[in-house]
This record gives sequence, structure tokens and C-alpha cells, in this order.
Amino acid sequence: MHVVPGLKVLYFGTPVVLISSRNPDGSTNLAPMSSAWWLGRSAMLGLGNSGRTTANLLRERECVLNLPSSSMVDAVDRIALTTGRPDVPEHKLAQGYRYEPDKFALAGLTEQPSELVAPPRVAQCPIQLECRVIEAYPFGPTPDCTAFQVEVLRAHVEESLVIPGTHHVDPIGWDPLIMKFCEFFGGGGNVHPSRLADGWNMPHQLARVNGTVDAVGP
Repeated sequence: MHVVPGLKVLYFGTPVVLISSRNPDGSTNLAPMSSAWWLGRSAMLGLGNSGRTTANLLRERECVLNLPSSSMVDAVDRIALTTGRPDVPEHKLAQGYRYEPDKFALAGLTEQPSELVAPPRVAQCPIQLECRVIEAYPFGPTPDCTAFQVEVLRAHVEESLVIPGTHHVDPIGWDPLIMKFCEFFGGGGNVHPSRLADGWNMPHQLARVNGTVDAVGP
């Protein structure tokens, strides 16, 4: 039997992306997001209008989409409730966000120069996509979000993930970090408690019992 629960969010399961972009002063902003999909050499990105990344992409028209593996979940979670905006929006303050000017340092990640765009890549990410913004579209009923169409100019892939003699990524070797309903997953299982889930007041808290993660009801 189906029910109509009035879902708060529709994060059924998408890859986590660390977007690196340039701030007005030339420094780098790094933001985790999980509303992206790809087709051919293009990608669509969904971002809230209150974030620093949206402003940077509208102004600079380029970015790097860094795809972390599930083993990088600690680094991603450390910057989950941070923003590159010094004037933290009220709704983000209520969710526990704080201003962080150097997210690379907070996450323990390393900047790696890009080849075709200004924003740096994340050295630890096994897949890095240098992109330019083709178009931006208002998104949502208000709208309070922007959908960005970007073109992938160059894809960098960790050599061990490329099937020898081909131009294809090994789907068995590649274990992306996935976000499902604000919780982190990799290899089919939950891999880490999520600060974002706490900030969004998600009803399913996760507790570790004997090294495993079990769902705990409200």
C-alpha cells in the first residue's frame, strides 16, 4: 500500500560533489552539494541562491566539480554546515551553519591547480571535472534556487580507476560518496553520521552499534 507522506526533501540518492569556485577577492570557496546529474559532456547543478557558490558561478562562469569517494566522507562532513558568506543568512544560522573562509584547511584537503579554469581542483578527489557555465535558470516556485548548465571542459581521473586500454572508468573500482535523504552512503551502506541531517532536522538519527550503523526511529 502506498501513502502520501508529504516528503520534506527529495534526495533519493545522488553523488556528492565538492564544487570549487572563485570568490570576489580571488580566494577559493569549496562547497559540498548533491543535486547534480550528467549527460554527454554537460551537467546540471541545482544550488540555493543564498550560498556563496551560486554568486561565484553567476559572476565567474566557471568551476570544478570534484567527486569524492566514499572514503572521503570525514572531509566532506567537516564542511557540511559551513558557508563562504561572512553574512550568514538567518535560515542557515538556525540550521547551525557558520562562516568559514578556508574550507580546504578545515576539510584537510589540498588545492591542485586546474588547467583550463581558475578555481583549483581537490587533489584527493579521484575524479575532477573542470567546467564552464553555459546558462543559469531560475528554479523552484519562488524561485529560491538556480539550475546551472555547465560544460565539462576536461575530466581528470585517478589512473587506477581507468580500465586499461580504454577511455572508461571502472564501475567496480569507483565507489562514489552518495547522499540519500541527507545521509551519507557508499558501497550500499551508511558510512558516516551526517551534520547536514542534524541541521535539516531529519527524523531518522543514526547510531553506531558494534561498528555498524543502525537506523533509530524518532
